[in-house]
Formats: sequence, C-alpha cells, structure tokens
Amino acid sequence: MLKNKLVALFVSSALVVTSAVSGIASAAAAEAKPSITILPIDRAIVLAGQKLDFRVELNDAVVSKDALSVTVNGKDAETYFGKKAVRTNANEKSAEFTIKNVSFPKAEKITIRATAKVDGKSIAKSVGYEVYQTVGNAKTAKNVVLFIGDGMSANIRTAARVVSKGIDEGKFKGWLEMEKMDYMGLITTSGMDSIVTDSANSASAYATGHKTAVNAEGVYPDNTSDPLDDPRVENIVELVKRTKKMATGIVTTADVTDATPAAMATHTRKRSTSEEIVNMFLEPGSRPDVLMGGGLEWFLPENQGGKRKDGKNKIDAFKSSGYSYVTNATELNKVTNKNQLLGLFKKGNMNVYFDREYTKPVNTAIVGQDTDQPTLMEMTTKAIDVLDNNKNGFFLMVEAASIDKMAHPMDFERLIWDTIEFDKTIGLVKQYALKHPDTLIIVTSDHGHSMTLNGTYDTAAAAGKSADELRELVGTYADSKFPTYVDANKDGFPDNPDSNWKIAVGWGNHPDYNEDYLTNPVPVNPTIQDPNVKDKAWFIANPDKDPNGIHLPGNIPHDESVEVHTFDDVPVNASGPGAQAFAGYMDNTQVFRNMVTALGIRATSK
Repeated sequence: MLKNKLVALFVSSALVVTSAVSGIASAAAAEAKPSITILPIDRAIVLAGQKLDFRVELNDAVVSKDALSVTVNGKDAETYFGKKAVRTNANEKSAEFTIKNVSFPKAEKITIRATAKVDGKSIAKSVGYEVYQTVGNAKTAKNVVLFIGDGMSANIRTAARVVSKGIDEGKFKGWLEMEKMDYMGLITTSGMDSIVTDSANSASAYATGHKTAVNAEGVYPDNTSDPLDDPRVENIVELVKRTKKMATGIVTTADVTDATPAAMATHTRKRSTSEEIVNMFLEPGSRPDVLMGGGLEWFLPENQGGKRKDGKNKIDAFKSSGYSYVTNATELNKVTNKNQLLGLFKKGNMNVYFDREYTKPVNTAIVGQDTDQPTLMEMTTKAIDVLDNNKNGFFLMVEAASIDKMAHPMDFERLIWDTIEFDKTIGLVKQYALKHPDTLIIVTSDHGHSMTLNGTYDTAAAAGKSADELRELVGTYADSKFPTYVDANKDGFPDNPDSNWKIAVGWGNHPDYNEDYLTNPVPVNPTIQDPNVKDKAWFIANPDKDPNGIHLPGNIPHDESVEVHTFDDVPVNASGPGAQAFAGYMDNTQVFRNMVTALGIRATSK
C-alpha cells in the first residue's frame, strides 16, 4: 500500500511539473521574441547577375515601417543595389524592407547585416553569401537536358534493372541507359525548413540554385499570407531565355502545373495555385517554347469543362502566341510547327505506362476516353525536334512523374514500368547527343522513397495460401532465387509481371496496409479512412487491397494515408560538356550551378 501511495504521489507530482512546464512553454510561445529574417538565407550561393528579390523582415515587434537598417558589405543596401527599398508593415507586429529585381554584380563574399531597435533595445542579424561567376570552359554546352525521375531512389533504379535487363549467376545481363553515362554522384535533398523535402522545393533547388520551403517554387517564403507575393529568384527557364535567348521546354507525365514542371519556370509559395501557374507559363520571360503533359483543366474555364475561375481559355492564349496545340499522340506525331508547342493530353496526371501502353486492350475504366496518350519517349522526341531549331540551343526538363505517384501507394509494377519508360527515353536522347555532342544530359531524382529490395518471392506457390503462409514464401539469402522475368519480344518490359520468382519489395515508412506481392490489375489505394473515427484523419488498411495478403502495421502517423518521402541522398548521372562536375557528393543547389557553368552563362551581361 505504501508503494502504491508513493507511485500515486510521484504521478501527481509529475503532472504538476508537466503542467507547470506546459504553462511556461505556452507563455513563452505567447511572448515570442523579436527576430530578423534575411532573404536569401544564410550560406546562399548566388550566380552573379541572377535576378532576385531581396527582403529583410522584423517579426514579433510593434515598430514603425522604418525600423530596419540594412547593409551589404558595410554599405547601405539601397546604395549597394542602386534602388530604393519598399518599407512596409505587413501586420501589426512586423516591419519589412524589400528591394525587388536586383542582383549581385560580381563574384565575391557578401555579408548582409540588419539591425533594428525594439523597445529601446538593439537587435541584429548577419548572413553570408557566396556570389560566383561561371568560368569559361573549352567545351561549353549548347543544350542541356535535365531528366528528373520523381522519387527515383537508388533501389528503384536497381529494381528497374532487374526487371528490364535480368540477372543470372549474380551478374546483371545489362545496365540501364541512365547507368551507362560518364559521371556519377550523389545529391542531398533537404529543403530550408524540413529535412524531408517535397517535390516543389527540391525541384526549385535545381531550377534556381537556392533552397526554399515545402510547397514553394522559385521563391523564398515571406511573412505574408499571399502565396504569390513572396521574394522571387530567377529560375533556369527565365535565365537562359534572358541571357542567351535559348529555347526552353518542359515535358512531364504529370499535370504540367504540378510541382516539378512548375518549379522550372514559375514562382509561388503554394504549389497548388495551378490557375496562377498557367498564367505565369504565359509570361514572355518565363514562357516555355514546349510544354507537354496533363493538366488540361487548368487551361479551360468551368463552362468549358475546366477549373479556371477567371472564365478565360488559356489554350486560346497560347494559340494566339503562335503555339500549335495537340491533345493526343496522333496529333503530336503530325506536328510541323518548329517553334512552339503545347500538348495537353489529359485532365490531371497522365496515366502510367502499365495502364496506358502495357495492358492490352487498354482498360477504359482506368484511362477513360484518353486512350491515345503519347509515351514519354514520343513527347521528348517531339520536344527536341521543336527546340533543336533554335540556333542558340535549348534547355529541356523531362520528368517521369509517376515513379513518385506510384511509389506513394506502394504500387511496385506501375512505378517500375514508368522507370523503364523513363530509361528508354534517356536512351533516345543519348542517341541525339551522339550527333550533337554539345549536349549535356543529366539524370537524377528530386528526392527518395523508402522501397527496399528484400529478396524474391515464390508466386507459383502463393495460390490458396493464408497470410501467414505467404510470409514464408519470401526468399532470403540462399533461398532468394534469381527472378525469372521473361522478355520474349525484347521491348524492355517483362511479358508477365508475376513471374514464378519476382522481386519481393518492402517499404521503410508506410501506413497500415495489406500485401500479397502480386500485381494489382487496377490501381488501388492502400488505406481508407477509419469509419469509426469521425473527427480527424485516421487511416487503416484498405480491405479491398490484397484482402488475403499479409497485414503490415504502419510505422508512420495514422493521418498519413500513403508511403512518404525519405531524405536519402539520390544518384545523379551525367554525360556531355560539363558532366565532370556531377562526380562526387553535392548539395541539390549545386545542380543549377553546374548547369549554368556548363552553358557558360554570364548573367551580368547587358
């Protein structure tokens, strides 16, 4: 009894202490100390002449809009940039100092210092930048093709190699096209606000050379609620158009307003501002000469079957600007316009290769009436055919978006088939580069996924087995037989995805789900909302997915309905002028620097 009383006393005391700590924390949160934010952030690496919006914010302080003093290398910031700042109070507890559309004119180390007085006390903050200038190369690239396999971590590459090329007696029978390139490195993926990135800010790092936050593209996040007023950084499409008058193109299997394609040419704090992203695609300084993928609904007003609230038909606007417009593969292959091309092949994301090309006849319950969608190979080939006509060269970004979109629901076959389609597209561009050796080709991913290769699986023995018995069919060590995928027609895709022995995959971060290791005839979500939980998102295994499979308890929060991104380093491969810069480890912002260096861009030129 004495022991029970002591335990009760301890618990009671702990509750008192916890409550006190909680109260202190709440009070501290309620009385946030004044702080200064400087954008670009500390340790930014900036191309000399790259246009950007410079902004300093004083937050959690009631002050006048003139409270901030800002210097650049000891010189008044307005004097340094040769422009007056706009001073504002964005809210009742902030002050801002903003100078838009400026640049750093030469390669040097930069120190920004901001000071302010709040309630008679001085506060200050300093950040440092490295401003660089590209160094001329003997072999300057004329063209750059940036391939992004969205979410394509190293293990996804390995699985695609197994499925497409085969392995026997421990040796692979071939390598992927992306693996047969001159240089290889590893890229970090984290953003400025989170160690685990989304596709928007990771693609933005490639496009601008600057870090940003989750959901942001081509901007630094500021202290206002408007997602379209954040400080901009000039992106790769804008830069090559401004400095070298190059042609530019964006090809994706996603909605063209999705994170990765939009990051190449637009600016928004909120990646879901699709209508405004289309508007930015039309701005002369950031307008791609080729734009292809899904997302038709964001170009049409609601009364024409779209989602635009402004009532405008942006397809007509592209046509008026000289673009050919196509809606299917047949029309695409007939295009003769050698300057500008818009291709929108579906509302939303395009269907994956497995459902669009591999499964015959095509299941219209999955793809709807859009049965003539082009492959990534067809879109990319036509894009280069158009862009190659610009005498100044071109920049083209090609994204295999559904590697990521099929990794989230842990749909192995659909994500691997899209990876193989991606690799075949790379092979076609490598053939172009053989005839145009001034072309730099880069292949990478924006972030990773947690797919693991656990061994192989005995599908022949799986029929009629219970969930517990299915688990015993996963081969490990000496029992992990070599996969028996057969590709009789040599198209790079197995004739049967469920061969007698196939890859047994796992996932490192996932919700509750069921798994039988066999192909799903149709895409299916791994989870459903728990019908017994009404007041919050709480996902449980979908009983309609692999109902007789192994039940795998989740290891991420219950409000996550699918597998999530990782912060693994991702591989990068490169060939062509400047490719040597992609060897070794690098931050994701280095990709931008390597591209502009290979192109010999002098952004300070008038």
